[in-house]
Amino acid sequence: MSAPRILPSSGIQPEIAIGAIPTDERVWVPQAPNVWFRPLLLNTVTGGWCNLLRVRKSGRISRHRHPGLVVGYVIKGSWRYLEHPWVAAAGHFVYEPPGEIHTLVVDEGVEEMITFFNIAGAMIYLDDQGGQNGYEDVFTKIDMCRAHYRSVGLGDYVDQFIR
Repeated sequence: MSAPRILPSSGIQPEIAIGAIPTDERVWVPQAPNVWFRPLLLNTVTGGWCNLLRVRKSGRISRHRHPGLVVGYVIKGSWRYLEHPWVAAAGHFVYEPPGEIHTLVVDEGVEEMITFFNIAGAMIYLDDQGGQNGYEDVFTKIDMCRAHYRSVGLGDYVDQFIR
């Protein structure tokens, strides 16, 4: 008996295979002063996304938590969380458990940090007292990208990352 034939399903989106670090600076979407992200996958089915985070300043970047897990891989530079003793440097893998509150910090002397993040759900930004002061999900990320790309002449550039 031969193996069953698996037919392609209709509606499956094509793969994405692109250079992650862009040569065109316009591809980096501003998130905060001296902080940008570069979308790689914006999954409207699962609510998650993959992106590069780039920081070109030292200091506290954001205090936040995630309802889902997050994994990261540091490509360049280093960063840490105030709440932990470790430093994530180039070549390090990071796992963030769901629900944990942490504060991303880039230390003095780091000229540029770039980290790949795979985020399974929202980011909930918090103030020093633990109150919510911001929120991002795949749909707000798409909106940020769409507005930025249109403003810099890239039109619907973000559409290639939406699944």
